[in-house]
Amino acid sequence: MRKLRVADLVIAGLAAVILVVAALVVFRGDAAPAHRNHVAAPVTSVASGAGRSDSFEGYRLEPVEVPDRRGEDVPLAFRIIGPDQRPATGFQLNMTKQLHFFVVRDDLSVYRHVHPEPDGDIWRTTVSLPGDGHFRMYAEFIPPSTARHPEPVVLGAPFQIPGDTTKAALPSPSTETTTEFGYRVAVQGGLTLPLRGPAKIRLAISEPGGARVESLEPHLGAYGHVTAFHTEQLSTTHLHPVEMVGIPVLQGTLTFDVWFGDPGDHRLFLEFRHNGQLHTAELTFPVTDV
Repeated sequence: MRKLRVADLVIAGLAAVILVVAALVVFRGDAAPAHRNHVAAPVTSVASGAGRSDSFEGYRLEPVEVPDRRGEDVPLAFRIIGPDQRPATGFQLNMTKQLHFFVVRDDLSVYRHVHPEPDGDIWRTTVSLPGDGHFRMYAEFIPPSTARHPEPVVLGAPFQIPGDTTKAALPSPSTETTTEFGYRVAVQGGLTLPLRGPAKIRLAISEPGGARVESLEPHLGAYGHVTAFHTEQLSTTHLHPVEMVGIPVLQGTLTFDVWFGDPGDHRLFLEFRHNGQLHTAELTFPVTDV
């Protein structure tokens, strides 16, 4: 009888271990998609066309006040018209904001990322534009409907500031760049990205003194944000690193999962926060089918 009791205890212990392992597997399986959707962003083909049009899936970008001069804090206003043909507000939170808004010059020498606030049925913001030329605005939001997969809609529309419209030469692809305040961002691994296939972009961030950053501060719910633009089509995508906030960033490196659907050069703008200050790094990546 004593041997039987020992055997029973062993079997019961093994069963308990199996149940715990199974519960952990289920828990991890349920938690991972939520992390990808809200923090790390899934691998996506959004880069192949987002923002090419002022309308998508029944939503339409309607400019109300468009910049017509260069300068600091130039007013800009617009409406988002929904599928019911009424102005839409009250979008789902997307990286801590209802709406992300980008403005770029057609040569990508100017990049602005701001967050308009609703004023009745109009969204308002200001942008600082240092020069004249052809520009494009982008509004990114997640519709309020819970039936739709929580993936942003991106609408785009052009505008022009009269004056010098000469396009500046695009910086050549490079494995490293330096920000305005001396931070160095270096590409880890290959610079050329595959066409229509999953890939990873790894960016290592170093302080002005040369040491890798030991920690990054959250910016809009993530350790970093990459906004990429096709240099000719000006389609765009907004990416977030796989590194979760609260977990140390090893060797100051952020990893982004990407999937590009169009060949050609893409200009990437990395935003990150360190020592209480927001920094932006710019890099050109070629995308090829070889």
